[in-house]
Amino acid sequence: MSTIRIEDIAHVRYAAPDLAAMRAFLEDFGMDCFEEGGRLYGRGADGRPFVHVTEPGEARFLAVGFRAETVADLEKLAASEGVPVEDLNEPGGGKIVRLTDPDGYRVEVVTGQAKQEGLALSADQLVNTASAKPRFRQTVRLEARPAHVKRIGHAVLKVRDFRTSERWYKDRFGFITSDEVEAAADVPLGAFMRCDRGDKPADHHTLFLAQLPGELGILHAAFEVANLDDLMLGHQHLKAKKREAAWGVGRHIMGSQIFDYWKDPFGNELEHWTDGDLFTAADPPQKQPMSALLAVQWGAPHPMFAGKLAPPPGLVSFFMALRLRVLGLFRAKPKGTPA
Repeated sequence: MSTIRIEDIAHVRYAAPDLAAMRAFLEDFGMDCFEEGGRLYGRGADGRPFVHVTEPGEARFLAVGFRAETVADLEKLAASEGVPVEDLNEPGGGKIVRLTDPDGYRVEVVTGQAKQEGLALSADQLVNTASAKPRFRQTVRLEARPAHVKRIGHAVLKVRDFRTSERWYKDRFGFITSDEVEAAADVPLGAFMRCDRGDKPADHHTLFLAQLPGELGILHAAFEVANLDDLMLGHQHLKAKKREAAWGVGRHIMGSQIFDYWKDPFGNELEHWTDGDLFTAADPPQKQPMSALLAVQWGAPHPMFAGKLAPPPGLVSFFMALRLRVLGLFRAKPKGTPA
């Protein structure tokens, strides 16, 4: 049984050498931005005090934040980890517990933040389909503008040892696996994990841990927007502003989200998404091949497979599985055993 069960993701935290450049991007991305205490904050429309934080410094990822339900939960977590419960001296106030995960990532667990009145989102349009036509004698006229970020939805972290990190996060925060991703049969490379909210609906994933090659870091943070029209208007706006596109638009397989990825001026990847899957604690975990991670149900292919010399997906999975097996063999050797 886990120490506590978190409610949701709260924020992501970065450092950047130019807060003005980050602010311009985040506003193009659809956040409401403000500065306080030398930091730049981005908030969505859900009334939470912030979902994105940038501190001055060399460009890098600093921390991921999760939201606990009560101060009592924070006190229980703090006692278990041997760390204090501190005042959160940032917009919205509240309390915070600071932890470090097996890969050195800072994990900030917060509660008691003051909410503001939510911001207005663009209204859902009536949609005419072949089977139902509710929009009658009404036109669709959309105004060019950025998307409307409502909330932060999930973060994706690259890890050294998936099983070690999975156990760390599940033991402390009660995450449930929605989909475990395999490079080959019984060779896991990661998992999409959701919050355990009992019989209340939870996003398909709040955290994705991925044991992939390359330097550690955050792969992306994802933010829910109002609807499909909002996402597409956001895509058009970012393109007009000559922002760097990363991947999209398309519909994922695991999670089913319609997605659109962009890079901020410092190389961090941020996702707009809408129409994702929801599950309760009663829904069992599934296993999916690596091909389902990189493929789409429709839309833009993953950049790895977009060029004329793109590798076959099966070949990518083969070498990924081989790498994970070799790493597993080295980890299995007793201390002092020659490699």
